[in-house]
Amino acid sequence: MLLKDYFVSDLPDPPEAFDILPTVMKETGYHDAATLFPIDGNDQYGCCTIAALAHAITVYNAMIGLRQIWSRDDVVKVYFKLSGGSDTGLSELDVLNYWRKRYRDKILAYVSIDPKNHDHVKLAIQLFGGCYIGFQVPENCMHEFNSGQPWTPGRLTNDGHAVYVTAYNDNGISCLTWGALQYATWEWWDECVDEAYAILPIQASNDNFNKTLKLAQLQEDLNKIAD
Repeated sequence: MLLKDYFVSDLPDPPEAFDILPTVMKETGYHDAATLFPIDGNDQYGCCTIAALAHAITVYNAMIGLRQIWSRDDVVKVYFKLSGGSDTGLSELDVLNYWRKRYRDKILAYVSIDPKNHDHVKLAIQLFGGCYIGFQVPENCMHEFNSGQPWTPGRLTNDGHAVYVTAYNDNGISCLTWGALQYATWEWWDECVDEAYAILPIQASNDNFNKTLKLAQLQEDLNKIAD
């Protein structure tokens, strides 16, 4: 299922820019990304899909005035539970299905976004406080990260990475990864990103959460295909 299937016809265009982190920082009282979104064991293990999950939960809780920051041990524990004890990495879909059906901080639903549709990516970030993505890592990724430079297109490797995107503007996006806030250009996005998901957190169960989405229809469709 795609996010576009659940937009009402008169949904407005996304704003030119949006960033959820000022709200998160105000509500939590923390003002640096490293404290709010620590590296979570991703410097040692291939647990980026779970680290991104933990970062998303921090955002969702902050949006309703709560502060919750996962510990490294929490992330690693969930990672090895899902991987069967092996450091093999995890697929985003497996993580999302576990998160929706079994984890204590359950989500109501998730839908796929066409990464090439920038308007829908922007709307997902604006409406739900972020976007859960997977991308192919280019060779220049770590050099740019360590140098404090935005990610730009480069020769792709065989490695994948998962992050949580929290902001966008005309120049690109910003995401949470490796204990820092990382910027990337839209050219990088189009070259590297191959998975993007809009996540409906538990707060969306409130009738006033968002009247521009067909939440009831989305949940009904997901229930039909649930295991």
